[in-house]
Amino acid sequence: MSSRRNFIRNLSATTGVFTFLPFTNSLFAKEAEQKYHEFKQLSPNEAMTDEDFWGWVKEQYTVSPNLLDLNNGGVSPQPKVVQDAHIRFYQFSNEGPSYYMWRTLDEGREGLRIKLAELAGCDADELAINRNATEGLNTVIFGLNLKAGDEVVLTRQDYPNMINAWKQREKRDGIKLVWLNLELPIENEDEIVRQYVNAFTSKTKIVHVTHLINWTGQILPIRKIADEAHKRGIEVIGDGAHTLGHIDFKIPDLGCDYFATSLHKWLCAPFGSGLLWIKKEKIKNIWALLSSVEPDGTDIRKFESLGTRSFASEMAIGNAVDFHNIIGTKRKEERLRYLTDYWVNKVSDLKRVSFLQPKNKKFYCAIANIAIEGIKPGDVAHKLHRKHQIHTVSIDWENIHGVRITPHVYTSTKDLDRLVTAIRQIAG
Repeated sequence: MSSRRNFIRNLSATTGVFTFLPFTNSLFAKEAEQKYHEFKQLSPNEAMTDEDFWGWVKEQYTVSPNLLDLNNGGVSPQPKVVQDAHIRFYQFSNEGPSYYMWRTLDEGREGLRIKLAELAGCDADELAINRNATEGLNTVIFGLNLKAGDEVVLTRQDYPNMINAWKQREKRDGIKLVWLNLELPIENEDEIVRQYVNAFTSKTKIVHVTHLINWTGQILPIRKIADEAHKRGIEVIGDGAHTLGHIDFKIPDLGCDYFATSLHKWLCAPFGSGLLWIKKEKIKNIWALLSSVEPDGTDIRKFESLGTRSFASEMAIGNAVDFHNIIGTKRKEERLRYLTDYWVNKVSDLKRVSFLQPKNKKFYCAIANIAIEGIKPGDVAHKLHRKHQIHTVSIDWENIHGVRITPHVYTSTKDLDRLVTAIRQIAG
């Protein structure tokens, strides 16, 4: 018991690739260490086709052999080592909830904060741990000091929860929403930036930018948009729900003032886990969404006053980061893009099939979206599921109509051959 308490309490002083795995599964930690050293010798291009390694990765997941899940853009499964950690922390909590949750696991948040900050490339005091990107972005949207007449630039292709949050501020406070309607895909960065800049006026206070548009996988040049915004004194909110743990970047390099992401997507952390990043000097400008002793203070922890929550789920995030580090962010990005190219290239000759994601590798990664002429997106998704046991999601949103297909690191090329066969039959 004391060793468990000491581990949690000492996390704030630990650094390195693996800090959580040795505690929750020492045997797997040794295997992971070996795989990590083997895999890091490979360049991202070499690693992306190393089927022996990716076969090992697949073995770490407990996904159904019957259902081929290609909707990882919605939520991703956790590797078994994360599931096991969640269960162990949960059982530990139940040995004495008010003691082990509040006096032991709660103290482990600082070590977890450091580990997430290392992954995100930021100062730990700029990062709050929460439940998802929606919560993080709502915290910023409702915490900003905006008044009637202030303008916010956003797009019709942003995530609905964020659009609704801005509409609520519009209704409540009289701010003005300035809409862009992007015709996707777009492979010209300057054209994307131009559309945002043309919407800026002397009254623009905020630009809301979705780093990777979840409907089609389009990656936006968020840094270039942010630079143009800052020239005009405009603050930038980055919606990174789909990018941390998916593509290789460090949060501060994006140039945003505020950024939030979900960790239960591409990082494969427990369901209902996320983080909020705010540039240190901006923290005082955002009111805490929930009650806090200093709601306008400078401590990022004011955004973590959630009351009782799942400490077990929170602490298991550390195991997800450790597992992610075995692979490495850049190698993971290249593998995910390789998987997309693998299946797309095998159906690109079909005349009835069109693609809604960009072709330039700079603008996409794991998420793709296809349409089949003469068949509604919902019917395509239904046929994939009913006849081929392949789970996807149909998209009918603004000017985007297709089926989103998102593999993950546990998806094999053999799995994607199954998808290719199904698409060819449907579109034949």
